[in-house]
Amino acid sequence: MTELLLISNAAAGSADDATVAGALAVLRTGAHVEHVRTHGPEQLRAAVANRRERTVVVAGGDGSLHALIQVLDELGGLADQPTVGLLPLGTGNDFSRTLGLPSDVRDAATTVLAGNTTPVDVIRDDTGEAVINVAHIGVGAEAGERARPWKARFGRVGLGVLGYAVGAVEALVATDGYRLAVTADGRPVTTGRRRVLQVAVANGRTIGGGAEIAPDADPGDGLIDLSVSFAAAPLARLAYGLAMRTGRHTDRDDVVRLRVREVTVVARRGTFTVNSDGELSGPVRRRSWRIEPGAYRILVPSIEPDRTE
Repeated sequence: MTELLLISNAAAGSADDATVAGALAVLRTGAHVEHVRTHGPEQLRAAVANRRERTVVVAGGDGSLHALIQVLDELGGLADQPTVGLLPLGTGNDFSRTLGLPSDVRDAATTVLAGNTTPVDVIRDDTGEAVINVAHIGVGAEAGERARPWKARFGRVGLGVLGYAVGAVEALVATDGYRLAVTADGRPVTTGRRRVLQVAVANGRTIGGGAEIAPDADPGDGLIDLSVSFAAAPLARLAYGLAMRTGRHTDRDDVVRLRVREVTVVARRGTFTVNSDGELSGPVRRRSWRIEPGAYRILVPSIEPDRTE
């Protein structure tokens, strides 16, 4: 029988006891499951260190998966391309959306039991941090910072995802762009003369609970989806923000899109903050990223074969 270690993040957006118990009941119909509820990084590290041969399943969002992969990496676990599972119980659940995981936690638990896996890349920054979904700079990172109090307020009534929208509007109104030099695979994308609204270094497709920052991203293709927006003028940035909700921003003339293996961003004036899978870091003057293909495997729904001619 399958051996699972279910780790639930007490701080995740919707990982309440009753919801986790429902998922646990489903998992136990087909697996031996030990459940550990963690309240911080040390408890998470201890639980993962004691996983033995069990497959680790995390109940949480992008941040919870990010934390799990980072701990596995620190413990040397990524060397063996481990298999992990995800029950989407975060606020935004953006990476689970890219993977096509069911939003219903019981259906997601059934997906775990089915045992179908796919290889997934990580994006590694120059501090050693592994990015699971998206790292972004500029208006998106500012929006994430402004969204924090709103997420907490809306979260009290189960609508934490609305905090992303409020933060995004505030950031779009307040910013006038950033002086950034961006290099991709050793070639300049911009030297910093033009103001940049946003740089996105993407493995997944959406951020902020569904905004399609990289609508064509494939987290298993061995490439970073890079987008750089120059929509820094007031009307342009508002139009960009509206278009990004549905991925139409990629058709704009002031957006550059590339698929690359390495990216470096340098502040030509001041510093910048980085939002990596919802976690803010900085301020910094420089940050680099590179792709690490197939770093781990994740349990996903079965993919039906294409029977069309």
